[in-house]
Amino acid sequence: MLEFAMLVIMIGALAGMIALYMRGRRGVRLSEPEVGTLYVTGVSPRPDDLTGEQYVTITGNLTGPMVEGAVVYGRFAWDVNNWPAIGDTFTVAYPPGKPDKWQLFSPGATDAPGA
Repeated sequence: MLEFAMLVIMIGALAGMIALYMRGRRGVRLSEPEVGTLYVTGVSPRPDDLTGEQYVTITGNLTGPMVEGAVVYGRFAWDVNNWPAIGDTFTVAYPPGKPDKWQLFSPGATDAPGA
């Protein structure tokens, strides 16, 4: 009986690990996102000698329907020819009540791996 219980526990743990792995690969989808605005207050320097997409770190104040002035930051792969600047505003989406999990919508940006 003990062997059977251990087998069930091991199969459950394996199924849980596979589910977490698959969820991480697909990313998190926002089912009912809140839409807000990000006012950029800080940007990492633009690389002068490089072209194409490079990493940029953006800091700003996020405001939305249920959030007022949350300070957030994120790292993105961004086209050097369309580099963001302090004072820019972007439309963002985030889960209700969780502005730290915001996603940026911009033609120049893509999510950075591991960000």
